[in-house]
Amino acid sequence: MTDAQSAATDGADPLEGDARLEPFFGSSWTAVKGFHDLLVDQGELRGLVGPREFSRLWERHLLNSAAVVPFLPTEGRIIDLGSGAGLPGIVVAAMVPTAEVVLLEPMERRTDWLSEVVETLRLDNVVVRRGRAQDEHGNLVGDAVTVRAVAALEKLYRWAIPLLNSGGTLLALKGSKAEAEIETAKHVGRKLGAGVASVVDAPTIEGVEVTRVVRVVREAVPGVR
Repeated sequence: MTDAQSAATDGADPLEGDARLEPFFGSSWTAVKGFHDLLVDQGELRGLVGPREFSRLWERHLLNSAAVVPFLPTEGRIIDLGSGAGLPGIVVAAMVPTAEVVLLEPMERRTDWLSEVVETLRLDNVVVRRGRAQDEHGNLVGDAVTVRAVAALEKLYRWAIPLLNSGGTLLALKGSKAEAEIETAKHVGRKLGAGVASVVDAPTIEGVEVTRVVRVVREAVPGVR
């Protein structure tokens, strides 16, 4: 049994203390590590992270969130839809400090948590906004929308596409059923002005499962810049 397998069996995170993490996150390392520590300390207590998730917090949650960053704009506004515990939104905000990141979340206890995290980590490029995507149509618009573990694409298109500027990008972190979801949602997407969706493999560090990102651009829509 390898050290990583032994750690996972013991309930420990096999990537905790891995020397590759700090160089991977670069200048955002302090904030991302701080977020990790807050999740470890408060995540289960506040109903944000299940007890079985701590053994894979780096791989399944933080690195998985970071995988979307290369596909994001470095300026403008990024909307994280259904932010929940802050995945991927807090990680995105730490890694893209030159963009405004709006954490859109309907549940008050989660927006309270997100506000505390933002204040603790001093992420001054973040706006925490309580609300549902469908209630923000016409009020909130961005250059990219990120979403993780919220709903199938057929629903996500209805919620997310109206939040995008023309030419803006929806980036949904998905798994093995990504292609099937794209096929099911294509007619809805077309009606809303979504372009052709593609699945992009997004690696992070060696030995960590590659993240699958569904990428779709909102095409030019009359009256939407």
